[in-house]
Amino acid sequence: MDKHLFLFGGGSPFTANFAKEFVELTSPGPIAILFIDGGEPIIHRYTDRLSNFGQVEYFNLPLPSTSVEEAIRIIKGSTGIIICGGDTAKYAECIVDTEIADAVRNAYEKGIPVAGFSAGALISPELCVISARDGGWDHYQKRTGLGLIKDTLIAVHFTEWNEQEHLTQMTRDIYTAHNYGIDEQTGIYFKNGNLQAFDGGHVYTMEKGSLFQLH
Repeated sequence: MDKHLFLFGGGSPFTANFAKEFVELTSPGPIAILFIDGGEPIIHRYTDRLSNFGQVEYFNLPLPSTSVEEAIRIIKGSTGIIICGGDTAKYAECIVDTEIADAVRNAYEKGIPVAGFSAGALISPELCVISARDGGWDHYQKRTGLGLIKDTLIAVHFTEWNEQEHLTQMTRDIYTAHNYGIDEQTGIYFKNGNLQAFDGGHVYTMEKGSLFQLH
């Protein structure tokens, strides 16, 4: 079963081409939307473009107010999964550090497309690296991610937050085969763990301390 992962460098919405592709990859049925409590007023920003392509059924899963058991039940019955943006550490606590992580991984392995926006993108790889700016810290923080893609580091809001130094530091400290700095309103798509396509604005990578633009 092919696996599909869309990672976006900012919050909503989907980029136009990836909205269409995401809907085409889903089967008829509901898409599960995972977000932190209080995010309900902006969830339509994640779904509007999907609705333009015929997707009309969604399950909202505010966390942590939705029980882990209920979230797992809904994820098991979903045809797509969206992990929204916000406080990355909180997303990690509510998803990666709970049994919800296994439900997301199992769905992904079965071919259910997953889309991660900003915080949702950061928690998707094996290693989640949260920039100092994101958390209001003096230094970036590392924690376990979902492991949907391997050997890959992600930085988000790349140009908008001037995150070149962050990408430089983490690629110097942590060796991986791949790293991507993704701008807002920009997405990258992985099929079976391999980069397949870009959509929207700019994407960068760091190689031996030098920054290169991929898209």
